Amino acid sequence: MASEPNTKVTVETIVLAPVEKVWDYWTKPEHITKWNSASDDWHTPSAENDLQVGGKFSSRMEAKDGSFGFDFGGVYDEVKSNELIAYTLGDGRQVEISFINQDNNTKITEVFDAESENPIEMQQQGWQAILNNFKKYAEQQ
Repeated sequence: MASEPNTKVTVETIVLAPVEKVWDYWTKPEHITKWNSASDDWHTPSAENDLQVGGKFSSRMEAKDGSFGFDFGGVYDEVKSNELIAYTLGDGRQVEISFINQDNNTKITEVFDAESENPIEMQQQGWQAILNNFKKYAEQQ
């Protein structure tokens, strides 16, 4: 069942790393290309990020076998260094990501508007898988 309009979905994790490191790994293209995938058979061959209000970001996500790919991007609405990123995707959906310092660890919470093509559970699982991949990458570096 597809989602209803204006449905918000939340994913979160705690990364065992300081917020400054987490912020850098989340926002710098040289790191984004290393963690931005939901499974091992996908990758992000390119990423660009102009991290400022009104700045644009984009990344290319592709199946490693070349069978499918898509661009993911948007425009920043709010940026508070080491605290908050809010943006609007190309299709108009809103996303807000908070970074909360917790005793040298970082809690990341993403809240996003669901799209209407896929079931909520599938969207939540996909975004959570990418977030889990980020956690693994940030903790191993």
